[in-house]
Amino acid sequence: MQQYPNPVINADFPDPDIIRVGDTYYMASTTMYFMPGGDILRSKDLVHWEFVCHAFDRLEENSAHCLEDGQQIYGLGMWAPSLRWHDGTFYLTFSCNDTHASLLFQAENPAGPWRRLEMGGFFYDASLFFDDDGRVYIVHGNTELCVTELDKDTWGPKPGGLDRVIVTDQPGQQLGYEGSHLYRRGRRYYLFTCHMPRDSKFLKTEDCFLADSLSGPWRGKNILDDNMGYRDSGVAQGGMVDTPEGDWYAFMFQDRGPLGRAPVIMPLTFDGEGFPVPGENGRVSEMVSPAGDPASCRFLYGSDTFQYTPAADGKIQLAPFWQFSHNPDPAGWSVTARPGAFRLTTRRTSPNLILARNTLTQRCVGPQSAAWVTLDGSGLGEGDYAGICAYQGCYGAIALTRRDGAYRLVMLGRPADNSRIDGDFDFGRPPVEYAQVPAAGPVAALRVNVDFSCEPDTAEFFYLVKEGVWQSLGIQQQLHFKLDLFTGCRFGLFCYATVQPGGYADFLDFHFQGPITQKQPNMMQVIWG
Repeated sequence: MQQYPNPVINADFPDPDIIRVGDTYYMASTTMYFMPGGDILRSKDLVHWEFVCHAFDRLEENSAHCLEDGQQIYGLGMWAPSLRWHDGTFYLTFSCNDTHASLLFQAENPAGPWRRLEMGGFFYDASLFFDDDGRVYIVHGNTELCVTELDKDTWGPKPGGLDRVIVTDQPGQQLGYEGSHLYRRGRRYYLFTCHMPRDSKFLKTEDCFLADSLSGPWRGKNILDDNMGYRDSGVAQGGMVDTPEGDWYAFMFQDRGPLGRAPVIMPLTFDGEGFPVPGENGRVSEMVSPAGDPASCRFLYGSDTFQYTPAADGKIQLAPFWQFSHNPDPAGWSVTARPGAFRLTTRRTSPNLILARNTLTQRCVGPQSAAWVTLDGSGLGEGDYAGICAYQGCYGAIALTRRDGAYRLVMLGRPADNSRIDGDFDFGRPPVEYAQVPAAGPVAALRVNVDFSCEPDTAEFFYLVKEGVWQSLGIQQQLHFKLDLFTGCRFGLFCYATVQPGGYADFLDFHFQGPITQKQPNMMQVIWG
């Protein structure tokens, strides 16, 4: 049987939660401020995954969610989903750290539609749990983990129901217990949770607690302390799922720097005390065999010619690998104004692309990947910028701009103030312009190469000078994972005005290439793929 390397998805799908319904596995992942959000993936073997849907188009309609009035929800929005199936209904719950609310979505079909309601409480990093007696509980918290019985009418704490602290982390940890995943196997309850011990650098570890009753007592121990030899970044924060044949697999994620947080799958057994043993003797499996028959899946990222036809209700649904940063402004983007082009129109000014509306993104993939697009900037106004970027807090970009009526190509970015993870929260800071050259005209092919294979991770920027020949522009932008945006690097298409709104740019023939497993010779002369 063919084996596949871990991470099984070498891209930013944080906080995975996986269930099995029949012979199909489903995964939910954190999407924070990217819209549409609430990614639901599907697999037949835990290795090959494809999109099923996004559970929601938008979460809230306010200035922060719409990148208006200088407000934003970077690092906030949808956090740590819990995905469950019970009596013919799918359930997706998660916390929103900007509104301090927990939401519950329900659907009979994982492809939707999903119904939304606000739960009667705030449950951080929660795990929804339906017990065999018909009662429903939720485990939640940080450092102190609580189990709370829920009222099915309000989806808040049930009056008189179980509501107590069941696990408390030792004081002084760099990160207390969180990322709960609760299960029942036979007559025993299993609570998976992660933390970052006080004496580690950024090494998350996974613990598991067992009990014969939800009220306890609970006994636990560390079950995984492994970084796969990768930058002292631990594999943690996940749970377990069984196969139709009765075998078990563990799923978690690994922090992979600017790439983001990548899902890891490994076989799972149980020791004599009943504790789960993930991987090979408690170490992450470097290679994993599929838990089922490999099936062809559509890509989690890809190219696009922007040929879309409106649905019967007039709405346009882009390919599922595309997500906007924050709620998009419907009047600011179109794929019908010019068929075969994704058009961005500026409707206000912005100091940089971080605060620009309608930036369209998709995940980069490791260890290396590339994206390029043809840009028609005939509609740009004075001081407008449009192009392609490596989208993160310390972003880099190549753009076409108009200055004094002339077109120029510029490479710009936001350098990191330091190497710490906490980040720079000055979102309104203008970018640094590293290089500029005259453009041959309003049409240009622009490209980004990203490399996550060795530190420091970088992005490089190019423009096409003739068929098959790319010329670099500017610097190698160093990429960093920081808590300001709190997500992995993405390719992004953007257009923003610095002087006066009303200009527009058309993006045509977007190409995605990846994963690339080794450096290409003579990178500037060869188009990957």
